[in-house]
Amino acid sequence: MKAVVFEAPYELSVEDVTDPRIEEPLDAIIRITTANICGSDLHPYEGRADLAAGMVLGHENMGIVEEIGPGVNRIKVGDRVSVPFNLACGTCRNCNNGFTSACLRANPSGQPGAGYGYPKMGPYWGGQAELLRVPWADFNLLELPGGTDHENDFTMLSDVFPTGYHGAEMAMVGPGKSVAVFGAGPVGLMAAHSAFLKGASQVFVVDKEKDRLALATEIGATAINFADTDPTEAITEATDGFGADCGIEAVGYQAHDHTGQEHPEMVLDNLVKVVRATGHIGVVGVYVPEDPGATTELAKEGRYAFNYGEMFTKGISLAGGQCPVKKYNRELRDLIIRGKSSPSWIVSHEVPLQDAVGAYEKFDKRIDGYTKVLLKP
Repeated sequence: MKAVVFEAPYELSVEDVTDPRIEEPLDAIIRITTANICGSDLHPYEGRADLAAGMVLGHENMGIVEEIGPGVNRIKVGDRVSVPFNLACGTCRNCNNGFTSACLRANPSGQPGAGYGYPKMGPYWGGQAELLRVPWADFNLLELPGGTDHENDFTMLSDVFPTGYHGAEMAMVGPGKSVAVFGAGPVGLMAAHSAFLKGASQVFVVDKEKDRLALATEIGATAINFADTDPTEAITEATDGFGADCGIEAVGYQAHDHTGQEHPEMVLDNLVKVVRATGHIGVVGVYVPEDPGATTELAKEGRYAFNYGEMFTKGISLAGGQCPVKKYNRELRDLIIRGKSSPSWIVSHEVPLQDAVGAYEKFDKRIDGYTKVLLKP
């Protein structure tokens, strides 16, 4: 099969690799119809997260079931399915408690949590390819209506839509709340969209990329370009001096100012400043235990010196971590089916799988208009 293969930082190839096969009774083989490039894929691409050469990339996947193992009895050949980026066994303590993002069995390293084509998430090849092996298929796969309707909406169910919703959930967004979202990438835009779905009265989206901020305005959010506006002042003023009820961090450890200088604590500091006393912050931007390429000695060790003292004094709660996709994906699927949500409005490009190398380069360089790229095998 053809697949996007990681060779080294900034070096990818689309090449023929061995087809996946059924290895365990609960496996399924999926023929990929759409696989997305995720902002998180840029961490290994840029060399900021260690990944072994030869790994097939891609953790945002959907397709058609082509083969099943003898132990699979719910999923059938021919089913159209979404593949959560979390790979989970379904029977460990964390899975039973709904934390499929922290499965205790799926990752051979012993680290809680497993996934496809990503550093330290296990040996599982990703789905930026023609075929994908999915272990524990009955538990992991989400069934979708047959056919091709909503293809570009459903492909958001594997990661960015549930992750954005998870950010809103952790930030305790509810009817009438004001929400500050930092980061207008796909996850930030989905967090803003999710905040509106949950009844927020005001949603602010902070970034410096004009094309992405323009997308935020399309759904009724207030776009704030931090290159020319102090976001904390603007949001505080717009909330009658109180600050936002809820904050969502959708940037992560490579946060940088408008000049491109990295400040890993920058977004957390801004959120602590702009969220009102007793408010809530949800962190879905990625932070890592170690980052040799960081700009500070602390950040190299995964330590981020943000203003915890002010957060404690204000009584702000903070929650974070990878999204347990299965907690949300069925309900979000049904919002799409019933016409209540169309997350494909963030899609900027659909390209053939063989053009993935160039698409990665343009997405990484934030070429104007490159917001969400879908790969079509």
